[in-house]
Parts: sequence; structure tokens; C-alpha cells
Amino acid sequence: MGIDGISLVLVMLTTFLMPVVLAASWTDITRSIKSYFFFMLFLETGMLGAFVSLNMFLFYIFWEVMLIPMYFIIGIWGGPRRIYAAIKFFLFTMFGSLLMLVAMLVLYYLYFDQFGALNFDLVDVTGTGVALLDTEIALAGEDVWWKTQHWLFAAFALAFAIKVPMVPFHTWLPDAHVEAPTAGSVVLAGVLLKMGTYGFLRFAVPLFPDAAVAAVPVIITLSLIGIIYGSLVAMVQSDVKKLVAYSSVAHLGFVMLGMFAFNREGLEGSVLQMVNHGLSTGALFLLVGMIYERRHTREIGEFGGIAKPMPVFAALFGIVTMSSIGLPMLNGFVGEFLILLGAFARSAVAGVLATSGVVLAAAYMLWMYRRVFFGAVENPENRGLIDLDLREKAVMLAMVIPIFWIGVYPNPLLRRLDGAVSEVMRQLPASVSQPRAPASDVLESPPAATDEPAEPAEAAP
Repeated sequence: MGIDGISLVLVMLTTFLMPVVLAASWTDITRSIKSYFFFMLFLETGMLGAFVSLNMFLFYIFWEVMLIPMYFIIGIWGGPRRIYAAIKFFLFTMFGSLLMLVAMLVLYYLYFDQFGALNFDLVDVTGTGVALLDTEIALAGEDVWWKTQHWLFAAFALAFAIKVPMVPFHTWLPDAHVEAPTAGSVVLAGVLLKMGTYGFLRFAVPLFPDAAVAAVPVIITLSLIGIIYGSLVAMVQSDVKKLVAYSSVAHLGFVMLGMFAFNREGLEGSVLQMVNHGLSTGALFLLVGMIYERRHTREIGEFGGIAKPMPVFAALFGIVTMSSIGLPMLNGFVGEFLILLGAFARSAVAGVLATSGVVLAAAYMLWMYRRVFFGAVENPENRGLIDLDLREKAVMLAMVIPIFWIGVYPNPLLRRLDGAVSEVMRQLPASVSQPRAPASDVLESPPAATDEPAEPAEAAP
């Protein structure tokens, strides 16, 4: 086990969100409370274990462990269609997991057969093992390993794409989000979806760099489809929670786009956006849960004008909405800005299409906010709504502080990502890993000009 900058920020996100969601579900969970806490802490164990595992088999164990508590959290404390949603979530993820297990066993067999390695240690395999393996198998037939690497990458990528989820493997997500209790939705959006994106960065790309580069057009195309499709489907939703769920498809499309731009800005923006999405979308699910406890409905048509009886709730919802859109000075802007920089460096067409997703996000989020909070209070059930109590304000304050902090001063996180992102770039083929300045320097002012003459450059040998 071990952590680098990428693991560190995701471990911090996990350990930050869990106490917050448990405090938020203080009055939401009223039955089998001991079992609920057991499954939530069991889930946290699986998530942290997956983020710190440096052994492929250990990672797979924790990856599968996460399924069990989330299955019960949705199936026991979820909504009316909770059994259907829990089984669908389990089957989708299990299918991808089995393919990943087969790929791990094939890789182990090849690695063991060549070098007598008796472990699945990621450091050994990605350090010198794959390079030696390439050499050895190339002697027997380079084309054989080239094809083998692509098949193995496809198996890993499918498992992680289902977890992200990328279009067209996203259909389990809206059902799981809508039926899960509030805490389950927050953890699912905030952390569990990041297992897929983290898996790409930690396993699929370093283990099979040539196959990852060959897959760039496919991944970027699917990411752009996810951004635009997720935004358009979110726009027509009548259920606030389902709208937020489809917005996750679009946001994770941005994460995958930045990752497979394969440049420093895109990679660092991708990891930062994982954290940002966990905060902003997690906060949105918390707020939706708070209004659901009062009205027992999430239909947008049932609201209207509730900013008058609930001004604090409306103000906090507005801040988190702007964060999700990517307003400057809030966390979402920093991640999207770096991702778009990386996307434009990779492809101008991809950058333009991704930018249209930012516009669509503003459209569906602001339209939803206007219909819920502004206008006349026509429904008499909304006139007696009670604003947030002290516990709920404390929960939301804990979420809003990092939203502003990352938006104003993201460099503490970006600096910790520099080394880990450099290592990912180093493992890529030289044709795509162009050296660039760290993203923490991109967001700082350039050095002041001096009057000293520049030293003459040495002639190239």
C-alpha cells in the first residue's frame, strides 16, 4: 500500500465526505441504524483500500468489497424501486469486474512466465516489468504483444468505463442515484464514480501505454458524447435528483476528456475535477435530500418560490449550483479551465465541443434553479416550509468552505499532483508526453521581466 499525489487528494475527499454525510443523515435514517453505520463504514474501508492499493490483486479485492455495502445501502434504505436499482448497479459493476480479473490473470501469467515474479505489485510491473515484457515478447513476435496489450487494455477500460460511467454504460447510474438514500447518493457521486477514473490513471494507462494512446480517439469521442448527451438529458428532467444524476454523466465526461488529452494541464485538471465533482455534486444531493425530508417530493413542478420561506437554503443551493456550472472563484471553474486548456492543446474541435457542454450546464442548472426558487408560491404546501436548522447549516458550511477555497487558491492541491502526473506522463510514449509547465504554475503570475541580458544558448550537438 502507498499513496502519491493522486491517491492523496482522493483519500482526503473520501475521509472528508463520510463524516459529513453521516451527519446529514441524522434524521433521514430511522430504521436499522446500527446496520446502516456498519455498511457505511464498511464502504469507506473498501474505498480507502482501493485508493491506497499498489497491488493489483489487493485492488481487485477492495474493488469488489465496495459493491457489497452499496448494494445493501440502496436495497434496504432506498426508494420504492430500490431492489431493481441495487441489482442493476451490482450486475453492471460485476460484469466489468470479471473482465478486469481475467485481464489481471493473463498479465500475471505472462509476467510470471517470463520473469518468475510471484506477485501483482504495480510498482514492479509498471517500473521495469512491462518494458522487459515488451522486449521478451517482441522477440517471439511484436505483433502478438501489440494485440495482447490492446485486448488487456480493453478489458480494464471496460470495467472502469462502467464505473465512471461513460456512455453507453451509464444506464445504471440514474436509477441508483434516484433510489439511494441521500448519504448513498453523495458517496456514490462523490467517491465511487471516481474509482473508474482513478482506475484508468493508476492501472489501465500505466500498464498499457501504447494501447491507451491508440484508444485516445475513442475515449475522447465517448467523453464528448457523454458531456453533450448528459447535459441534454438533464435539461428535460422533471425530478431534481435525476437531473443532478445526469449532470454527473456530463461532469465525468469532462474528467475523461482531460485525462486522455494526455498533457499536464488536462491530467491535473482531470484529477482536480474529480475532487470538485465530489464536493459540488455531493452538496447538491445533500440539499435535494434536505428539501425531500420536508416535502417528500423531488418534482420540480411541485416547487416554485421557495426562496421566500427558505432564504438560507436558497442561498446555499445557489452557491453550489454556480460551483457545478463552473463560475470563476468557485472550485468547478479551476478544474474545467485546466481540462479545456488540455483539450484545446490536443484537438481544437474537442475543445469547442467540450465548451458547449459548459454552456448547456449553465442552461439546465439555472433553469432548474429559477423554477424551484423564484416566482410566486403557488403551492400552499410550500408556504410553511422551515429553513435549515443548525445541524443542516453546519453540514452545508463544511461543503461550501472547500468549494470557495479551491476556487480561490487551488495551488496546494495542484502542487501535490505535479509529481504523480509527471510520473504518468513519463510512462506514456514520447510522441504524446510533451513536457509542459506544471498546472500550478499556469495559474500563477509569470515572473517579472528583468533587464539582465539572456545567456546565449549552446549550439546543439
